[in-house]
Amino acid sequence: MRWTAGVRAGAALTAAAVTVSGAAAVAAPGKPGSPRYQAGAPGVGDAYFPYAGNGGYDVGHYDLDLTYTPPGAAPAPLEGEMDAVATIELTATRDLDRFNLDLRGLEATAVTVDGTRLTAVDAPAAGRTVGGPVFWQVQDDDARVWELTVQPRPKLKAGTTVEVVVEYGGTTTRPTDVEGALYGWVTTRDGSLVANEPDGAMTWFPASDHPTDKATFSYEITVPEGKVAVANGLPAAEPVTADGWTTWAWDAPDLQATYLATASVGDFEQLPASQSSSGVPILDFLDTDLGAAGRATSEASLARQPEMIDVFEDLFGDYPFVAYGSIVDDDSLGYALETQTRPVYSRQASEGTVAHELAHQWFGNAVSPQRWQDIWLNEGWATYATWIWNEHRGIRTAQESYDSWYAPARNDAYWALPIGDPGPTGLFAGQVYNRGAATLHALRVEVGDEAFFAGARLWLERYDDSSATSEDFQAVYEEVSGEDLDDFFDTWLYADEKPPATWTTGG
Repeated sequence: MRWTAGVRAGAALTAAAVTVSGAAAVAAPGKPGSPRYQAGAPGVGDAYFPYAGNGGYDVGHYDLDLTYTPPGAAPAPLEGEMDAVATIELTATRDLDRFNLDLRGLEATAVTVDGTRLTAVDAPAAGRTVGGPVFWQVQDDDARVWELTVQPRPKLKAGTTVEVVVEYGGTTTRPTDVEGALYGWVTTRDGSLVANEPDGAMTWFPASDHPTDKATFSYEITVPEGKVAVANGLPAAEPVTADGWTTWAWDAPDLQATYLATASVGDFEQLPASQSSSGVPILDFLDTDLGAAGRATSEASLARQPEMIDVFEDLFGDYPFVAYGSIVDDDSLGYALETQTRPVYSRQASEGTVAHELAHQWFGNAVSPQRWQDIWLNEGWATYATWIWNEHRGIRTAQESYDSWYAPARNDAYWALPIGDPGPTGLFAGQVYNRGAATLHALRVEVGDEAFFAGARLWLERYDDSSATSEDFQAVYEEVSGEDLDDFFDTWLYADEKPPATWTTGG
């Protein structure tokens, strides 16, 4: 979700070009005078986050073995300690001389590739060739570049699948994103609240940290006895306690973007398990330190999850993953996030927010944004699904929700933000959510209910377990409606003025 009210203030993205050693682009294989093997790119080319994700390979699976010590009560520093091993299965998509993983704030101490141990070296000068199997890190906070470069020997031929094991660790803190908001592995007094959007997964494991590279996940999280560790998917085994430590194992077999991974730790109590009418298991974990009001609100809201799943399945198709549930923490993170199968909530889970995060499992999680500029497809749909839920509950109709957004006078700056390209510090602006929802309602009026919901289902079927763009979305709706929707999407996503009322009145 990542939005509470209004436009979050934040720091501007540093757009200065930064040279990452060993990662510069080179000529394509087969071109005269060029090498066959090349360095994988240090990013996927996202305009908002140039170094997010990595080029040259595709990750199939992350196995994360984490040992974590929370900071404890004040006056101890609000810092935890992590000692971890990430086992990453990846397949080269080109002939690779070396490749990168994103890793921020933690130190890689050992790397092996298919059992061959690499030697740690200082980051070489740009363009310099380094001999032998080696690895190095670049961590430039000012330029927002955090790269772990791996140079395996032998080199990787396209199509080769290897197992990369990274031993790493260090002190965990409370990292912030480009807007200055807490994200990633947020250290709390009793553990951690993990919420990665947009590129915070790299604050706790080496990753190709962009939604275009989805993978399956498994976790073993070892914490001091008495602490509970909650991750995505379903428990893989009963927790095991020995010598004052408890290991919690989780398995997430569905493809998942890295920003949707979580491994939250705390003084959690599991509510009685439930399930939807279609059999989706629901596992909820509440912090034992929630206040009475927060706990009461959360329990009442979470009790409606089975009904919410039923409503959304009727409209959008089967729930897309193996499980659902929640993590409600007493930390002051200040927002909720749709972490896959198990959203996280800060201090309480209100009914509207629970509906919003559930809808994200279809819109944002099953189908993710191919570019971060397309985030309105996540937040607009989740907000609109909440309007639909409110109509189901008899609170107000979707049209009434639209009217309450459209009617008030707003300043020019509100309308000037293009939700189809809001900029890196506008990802979580209120317009992305509410104008995004209004865009969908106007589209529904434009094409009619039958085509609107057929388009939603086709979108989810066509791009399930993948990512897509606003242009792909428009193409789906032109296909189901038979209409040319260029003017519609130009007006609603990019125009710097209030859309005309005729879109929802038929005038």
